[in-house]
Formats: sequence, structure tokens, C-alpha cells
Amino acid sequence: MLVELKACFMEAYDDNQDGKIDIRELAQLLPMEENFLLLFRFDNPLESSVEFMKIWREYDTDGSGFIEADELKNFLRDLLKEAKKINDVSEDKLIEYTDTMLQVFDSNKDGRLQLSEMAKLLPVKENFLCRQVFKGATKLTKDDIERVFSLYDRDNNGSIENEELKGFLKDLLELVKKDYDAQDLLEFEETILQGLEYSSEGKISRKQLTMILLALAKHNQEEEPATP
Repeated sequence: MLVELKACFMEAYDDNQDGKIDIRELAQLLPMEENFLLLFRFDNPLESSVEFMKIWREYDTDGSGFIEADELKNFLRDLLKEAKKINDVSEDKLIEYTDTMLQVFDSNKDGRLQLSEMAKLLPVKENFLCRQVFKGATKLTKDDIERVFSLYDRDNNGSIENEELKGFLKDLLELVKKDYDAQDLLEFEETILQGLEYSSEGKISRKQLTMILLALAKHNQEEEPATP
């Protein structure tokens, strides 16, 4: 019976017939408001992970490294205002929306969102570090490095720091780890920066970024032959 039920379910909602329910197909199952909340950010992705980390810091008000239910509720309230969808939503409705979003995105079911779970709710246009040039397929040029530096140096002050640095490291971490939390990001930051002439001011220069990107390209090039 379960097999038959699954087959009927997939036939009804798996529009692209890839054997999986993607986020847009999933949205069809939800009431209108939840459907909207789910798809608004997919239709309006963030420019970069720097923007993501700024939002994360804003809503992780207790600095726990997780977005708890109350913090997620505040985020959803602001999201609805931003979209001018609902100006005055009741507290009960917000709690209902929050529960729905947790059911969809809280994959480890701990009642809160870790970094990688929130990243699914708040996607960015592109993880630039996934491009072929960083996989060792072509030679990394000075222009490539400059493009990456400009992407993360959002305030154009000549260094990557604070949320800029965390955004860069988040993109880097996603290349090697699918599920991660704030502690994983912190440990990853310590590991990466140990290999650099790292200043105590918490910044990365063009030269240091170049070292990281060259090491990434070299690592991926060495890994390539092992791929079947």
C-alpha cells in the first residue's frame, strides 16, 4: 500500500519526473501563505553569502549559532513585510508559518535551524567557488582572483573581514561539507587561517585570498584523476 501511495504521490507532484520532490514541487503541498514564504527567496535569491551572513547575525539574536523558533518567527515576519504580502499578520499565524518552515527545513529535527538548513531557506544566486576555474579545469588568472575578491569585499575597503570573511568561508566549506553549523564554520575558519600569515585584525588580503584559491584549484586538480 505504501509503495502504491508513494507512486501516486510522485505522479501528482514530481512534475519534472526526476524521482525527487524539489522545493517548487513541495510548495504545491502547502497552503498559499506558506507556499509564498517558501518560494519568495527562491525567486529573489541573495546576491552572495556575505549578505546571508549579515542576515544570520541579525536574527541569531542570542548568538547561539542557531536560528531558534522565536528568531525564525521574527525573520518570517520581516520577510512578509519586505514582500509587502502581509502587513499585519497575527501571532498565531506567524507561529503556524514558523512550524511549517521548521518542518520543511529542520532536517535533523532539533527544533531550530543550523547554518546549512538556513542556507536552504535563504539561497544565494551562486556559490562562485563552484565554477570550473576553481576545479583546476583551467588556469586561474589574475582576473579570476580579482573577481572573487570584489565579490566578497562588499565595502571595497581592500580586505575581506567580518561577515565578508564568514561568507567566503561558508562558500568554501560548502564545497566539502553538506551539513554544517556555526561551530563547523568556526573550526573551519581556524583551520584555513592557520596556514596563512593571518593578522589578528581578522582580515584577509588579496595575497592571502590568492593563496587560498590557488590551493583550492591545486587540490581539486589532484582529486580529478581519482574521479571515475
